[in-house]
Formats: sequence, structure tokens, C-alpha cells
Amino acid sequence: MEQIGLERLTGLIAFARAASLGSYTAAARALSVSPSAVSKSVQRLEQHFGLKLFSRTTRSLTLTPEGRDLFERAQRLLREAEGIEQAMVAARAEPAGTLKVTAPLPVGVHILAPQLPRFRAQYPKLDVDLRLGDRYVDLIEEGVDIAIRAGDPGDSRMISRYLAPHRICAFASPEYLRRRGTPQHPDELVGHECVNFRYQSTGQAARWPFRLGEKVLEIAPDAGITIDVSDAVAATLVASGGIGISATYIAAPFVERGELVPLMYELAHDLFPLTALWPESRRGNPNVKAFVAFLGEIFSAPTPWDQCIAQAARSQKPTK
Repeated sequence: MEQIGLERLTGLIAFARAASLGSYTAAARALSVSPSAVSKSVQRLEQHFGLKLFSRTTRSLTLTPEGRDLFERAQRLLREAEGIEQAMVAARAEPAGTLKVTAPLPVGVHILAPQLPRFRAQYPKLDVDLRLGDRYVDLIEEGVDIAIRAGDPGDSRMISRYLAPHRICAFASPEYLRRRGTPQHPDELVGHECVNFRYQSTGQAARWPFRLGEKVLEIAPDAGITIDVSDAVAATLVASGGIGISATYIAAPFVERGELVPLMYELAHDLFPLTALWPESRRGNPNVKAFVAFLGEIFSAPTPWDQCIAQAARSQKPTK
């Protein structure tokens, strides 16, 4: 019986990733190789079998009937290989190898990245591959070990752990407030310069939430500046561009340096939770266990960033 070669296995992996993700570019990102490497692997596989596996267009890949059959078989093979790998990793007590983590860009920049050197100091044999962005990542299909998500995890195949609230508050620079006054209620935002955030995923401008008792008041401000990157919103506020909303973990360093002031903090709203997710197959994985424990340290309750904002808000209130 002919033995399957390494090149053939590489081709099957590249083909399966391209089929599940819909493009060579996405498959290349998941496999940490170039799109041309994925394309060539698939072409060699097609030449070996003498079959056309994809119907290609300029925008997407569509499986042929033969391709669909091979995809189902390749998936079974890869699931078995994944099970073997996880069993071997679980048998090793010490975290080592590479841990793939995905998170939204601002969470990665402001919370995770500054803490990674400390994590690596604890586990020097474990490399961290952190992938940031708003693109939805299928952890199982793309071989990612753990994800941080904002909002409803929405995947019953995953183990999840609540990390912290995604708290939204209004902010402005001290200089802007000296010039234009400090609003004490959302109704007083009328007439102020406003800087708003636009979601890249939907193109919609954010509505500003304020918690009034049991209800949440949402305001659509008349914004002179609208930006689709949260860090750029914060930078504009620091430059006295007006009043805007921000996640507290983004604004906290600016508040600590006195460059931003929290407004109406008692009305700040927890928009949705930040959650960690990992596949059931990683339950006994020492790498994932180590990182989840580390996340528990970073996202302590209350979080350092919310403590910072709350303390700044208290210091603004006049003493009686």
C-alpha cells in the first residue's frame, strides 16, 4: 500500500483550511504561511488526484462536488490529528510550545499586550501568538487555543469564562471642560462638541448609553468628529476635541495622567461582558490552563482600570 507523503498531508491541511474559511488569504493567515504557499499546495493536491477541487472566482472559492467529498474526509482526518495533539499536550504538565490567542484590537493593545512579558517570564517555554482584530474567528477551524470576545460568546461548542464588564463612560479633557463647562446630565450634552465612534463592522455610529436607575438612556449625539478606531477617539478627546465615550480600559491611562476626566461616572453603563472562550478539546491543555489562570489575575474584580476611573470620579465631587 502506498504511504501518504508529507507534501500530500500539507496539501490536505491547506485545502481544508481554504475550504472552511473561503479563501487562500484567510487560510494562509490561519496557518501562518503565505497565500501563494496555500495556493501551490492545493494545486499540487489537484494534480495528484487529477481532480478540480475548487471553482475559483476573483472573490471566493467554491467547492466542486469532488472537493466537497474530499473536504468531509479531510476534516475527519484533521479532527483525529487534533485529538492526538491535544492528548499529547495534556500529558505534559509544563506549559510549552505555542499558544494561539485572538482578541479584539483594543483589548489586545490595552489589556493583554502590556501583560504578556510577565506571562512569558512565568512560562518561558511557552510562546504566545496573539492575533488582534474584529474579524470573527472560528477557533476550531483555525486552530486557535483561546479567544477573548466582547458580548455574547454565542458558541455552545466552547468553554467560556466571564472576565470583566465592558464599561462605557463619557470623557473630556480638563482644558475642554474649563472652556465649555462640565455637563452633569446627558441632557446637558446638547450644545457641546462631541466626538463619536463608528463601528467598522456595521458602519453605524455608536449610540451613547447612560444608566438611569433601571433604564438605559441611549443618545445619538450631534458629532462634529466621527472616527472608527477607539484609540483615535481617545486621542482626539485628549487634544480637547470635545466630549466622547470610551471603554474604561482605554481611557484609564489618560485619566491617570490627568489628560482626561470621567463625566457622569455614576451613569456609566456596562455595555456587555468580556469573555474568554476555548474549545472543549483544550480542557486539559496545560497551555490554556496557564493562560486562563493568568487572565483571572489581569481581570481581577474590580478591574484596575475601573478602579482608576471611579477614584478620579470621586475626587471631582466636592466634599461636604
